[in-house]
Amino acid sequence: MKRQTGIWIDSSKAIIVALDGDTEKITEIDSEVENSVHHNDEGNKGTFSGLHHGNSDKKFDDRKKQELNYFIKSVLSYVKKSDELIVFGPAQTKTKLEQKLMTDHLIEPGKLKVVETADKMTLNQIVEKVRRFYNPFEYKEPKP
Repeated sequence: MKRQTGIWIDSSKAIIVALDGDTEKITEIDSEVENSVHHNDEGNKGTFSGLHHGNSDKKFDDRKKQELNYFIKSVLSYVKKSDELIVFGPAQTKTKLEQKLMTDHLIEPGKLKVVETADKMTLNQIVEKVRRFYNPFEYKEPKP
């Protein structure tokens, strides 16, 4: 049996649906990625040290990039054994995941079936989307 996996991902969490024959496993991974530039010292626009003015935006961007890379690596640890993979979600995180898969050769060519944009979805909607993608003949469209 093929292990078919679907990932709904944005910068706050990832929901992984793995279909393996008749079994279905759902895993949710919460992200530690900071999504706003609000800091405890809001209003402090950096520090002055003599003639040097230090800004925390660069540090924040670097930290956010590192946190996102760690999040993507933790998601990828769940899909290494997948035979087929689809990725969908509302934000740019899905394309960063796709780039990581391709540039690091973490998945064989042809195993990544699709990367598409999808809005916020409930858990049931995510599971149904993955099931419909891999088993389209099991679902019949309602007649008008």
